[in-house]
Amino acid sequence: MSINRIRIATRQSPLAMWQAGYVRDQLCRIHKGLVVDVIGLQTQGDRIVDVPLSTAGGKGLFIKELEQSLLDGNTDIAVHSMKDVTVDLPDGLALSIILKRDDPRDVFISNRYDRLDDLPQGASIGTSSLRRQCQLRAYRSDLLIQDLRGNVGTRIRKLDEGNCDAIILAAAGVRRLGLHNRIREYLGTDRMIPAIGQGAMGIETRADDQQILELVTPLNDEQTRLQVESERAVSRRLYGGCQLPIAANASISGKTMTICGLVGRIDGSMIISHTVTGDVKQGETLGLQLAEKLLARGADVILRDLINA
Repeated sequence: MSINRIRIATRQSPLAMWQAGYVRDQLCRIHKGLVVDVIGLQTQGDRIVDVPLSTAGGKGLFIKELEQSLLDGNTDIAVHSMKDVTVDLPDGLALSIILKRDDPRDVFISNRYDRLDDLPQGASIGTSSLRRQCQLRAYRSDLLIQDLRGNVGTRIRKLDEGNCDAIILAAAGVRRLGLHNRIREYLGTDRMIPAIGQGAMGIETRADDQQILELVTPLNDEQTRLQVESERAVSRRLYGGCQLPIAANASISGKTMTICGLVGRIDGSMIISHTVTGDVKQGETLGLQLAEKLLARGADVILRDLINA
């Protein structure tokens, strides 16, 4: 029996709703006559905004309610920002589709300064990401890092209200919301390695729902899938699931994949980085190799100290 209506679970933030709407529009373009309902759900991560994300419980807080709606049969697919998706999924669910990736880089946004390097000594810069914090402190130890929670619009509003001199956000989210004009500088991966999966969207389904899987399969982008799977392999080996200062980014040129990654102390006093290159078909293996190299160089001590703190 063919499916003529499906339900998408998503967070209620403007960016999450945009992403779900994009998936809806693509599915309706491919499958004529299909009706797609977007169902916005409030997650625990959205409700807890007065404490750092690392203290609240990590990025998994942004997807649990969406996953439960799938398991309960109340929705058919969930659309996620891949950087929010935990390494381990609940039994019965599958990360079935990875859409074509947008720009994975971070961006610098300020009302007074054009570049990160233009910030004066002691300037304040807002971000809630431990990954960004450790890299910023290693690059500019003089900066005052402010923990900044909230969606893209909330963070930009706090900047406009004078709570900080600049903020760092993911390029993809800013671009998707049409806020290109707020971007002052794109931070290259040689200066700020992105979060694992940053810039990519994923579709989670029930593992045994073959009809839904066939419906969404045309949205899969194989190159992005290879990149994201290799990056997630790094996280899996590095105690994935915790909110930790870990970064990894995979790029593909022809049949070759290059993955750069790092683990750092939050205060920026130690950054351990490495890069591996190999056959694109061995992406997950390359990700594991990168993780082992980082562990051998001392990442294990950093991560254990954070986990046991």
